Amino acid sequence: MGCPVCGPKLSLCGIITSAWGIVMLILMGVFFIIKSPAFIEDVNFDHDKVHKAGTVEAANNLIEEAYQTSAYNCFIAGGIYVVILIFSVVQFKWNMRASYVMS
Repeated sequence: MGCPVCGPKLSLCGIITSAWGIVMLILMGVFFIIKSPAFIEDVNFDHDKVHKAGTVEAANNLIEEAYQTSAYNCFIAGGIYVVILIFSVVQFKWNMRASYVMS
């Protein structure tokens, strides 16, 4: 079927790390969608563009667009962590099967 690429400890570490990454990034994405003020310093937008915007609505639109982009980035990174979680689980299962066959 297949050969494990990483050992049991590394695959378990990958499972734990990716599970935490999924939870954290999905929560951060939700907080970016609801435009949490706690994340305003983490939002990447051009401050000069916001200050040069003619109206308050234009400045708000730029900031809301930056929040939306940050939320999408968090969800994409969470999806990458899902792939890593699946890979780590498969590796862990192969390692457990290999150690069972050897003993």
